[in-house]
Amino acid sequence: MTSEQGKRTTALVLPGGGARGAFQVGVLKALAELLPRAVSNPFGVISGTSAGAVNTVVLAAKARRFRVAVAELERVWGHFHCNHVYRTDHLTMLGSSLHWLAAIVTGGLVGMPKSLLDNAPLRALLSQNVRFPRIRDALDKGLLDAVAVTAAGYGSARSTTFFEATGAHTSWSRTKRVGIEADLNLDHLMASIAVPMIFPPVCIGGEYFGDGAMRQATPLSPAIHLGANRILVIGVRNEIVDQAPDPHEPKGHPTFAQIAGYMLDTLFMDGLYSDLERMTRINQLIDSVPQEHRTGILKDMRPVDTMVVVPSEDLRDIAYRHRKELPVALRLLLRGIGGRRRSENRLLSYLLFERAFTRELIDLGYRDAMAVKDELLAFVRGDDVPRLFAPAWLRHDLSTIHSD
Repeated sequence: MTSEQGKRTTALVLPGGGARGAFQVGVLKALAELLPRAVSNPFGVISGTSAGAVNTVVLAAKARRFRVAVAELERVWGHFHCNHVYRTDHLTMLGSSLHWLAAIVTGGLVGMPKSLLDNAPLRALLSQNVRFPRIRDALDKGLLDAVAVTAAGYGSARSTTFFEATGAHTSWSRTKRVGIEADLNLDHLMASIAVPMIFPPVCIGGEYFGDGAMRQATPLSPAIHLGANRILVIGVRNEIVDQAPDPHEPKGHPTFAQIAGYMLDTLFMDGLYSDLERMTRINQLIDSVPQEHRTGILKDMRPVDTMVVVPSEDLRDIAYRHRKELPVALRLLLRGIGGRRRSENRLLSYLLFERAFTRELIDLGYRDAMAVKDELLAFVRGDDVPRLFAPAWLRHDLSTIHSD
C-alpha cells in the first residue's frame, strides 16, 4: 500500500451527502463480502468529506478487520433516527423557528442563530463510537498510508484537508486549498459535516470551519496528494435528468426548501463530476504521449485509474416514500420553509436520518455494487482495469471530451 514507483496505491474517496451516506455503506458491505473474511483494510488512502468523512474515520479506526468496520457502519446507519443526529423535540424546533423569526424581524438585534438545527446528538454519538487514536495505530502497523478529512475555512475561504499519515507524506498548499497534517479528532469530523446554515460551524485553531464540500472544487486531489494512483469513488447521486418544465404551465416561485435542496445537491456532487472530467482530460493527455517522449511537467505526471459507483435509482423518490418517517416537529419546520411539494424531496433526502430510509439505501448500495462485483473486486485487488470504470452515462460523457 505504499506509493513506491510502479506500485499501485488504491484510494477510497467518500463524498458528502447527509443521510444519503447510507448508500456508501451498502457498497462497502458488498465489497466486504467479496473479499476474504479476515482481510484488513484494502485501501492505502481513505479520504472523506461531510457524511463521507464519518464513514472514513470509522473504516480507518477499525482498519485491522475491514468486515468488522463495515458491520459497525451498517449497525449505526441501519438504526438511525433523526434524534441521533440533531435535536427533534418540539421545544427545540419551536425555539429555532422563533429565534430565526425574531432575528429577522429585529434586524439582527436578537442575534442570528448559529444554525437551523442543533447536531449535538451526533457529536455525542460519534464520541462514543469512534476511537481516533486507533487511526495512528493503523498507520504505524502499515494497515493504512493516509486518512484525510476535508473542511472549509470560513476565515481563509479555502478548502482544508486535515490528514494523518505515515512519515512519507507532507503538507501541501495550492490555490484555495491546503493539506495540513494533524492528529485527527472529533472537531475535524464535526467541522467536515457542518452543512452551512443547517449545522453550526466548528472552531479549529482559531478559525471556524464548515462542510468540506463548500470549497472542494477538486475532491479527488487529497487522495492523489497522498500517493493514490487509482481511486474508488462511491457517490450518492444518480444522473437521471429531470424533465424540462412546460413553459406554458405556470409555476410557483421556488421555495426555500427547494432552493436549499438544490444547493446541497450542487455542494456535494457537482465538484466531483467536474474533477472527474478534469482528470479524464489529463489521463488522455498522458496516454497520448509515449513514455520515452514525456518531458517537462508531463514527465512527472501519472495517470490515475478510477472506478465510480453511484445509485441506480433516484434517491429523491426513495425519500418521498419514507417522508412520513420524519419527526413531526421537523416536518412542521420544513412545511414552514415550503417543504411540502414533491419537488422538495431533494432536501428531504439529505435530512431523512431514519432507519427505514437508510436501510433501503444500504440495500440499494449493496445491489448496485454486486451488479459490478467482478469489476469492483478486480479494481480493489489492483488488477489491470479500464482507465475509467463508471456507469454508462458518466463513461460516455467523459470519454467523448473534446477541447471545446
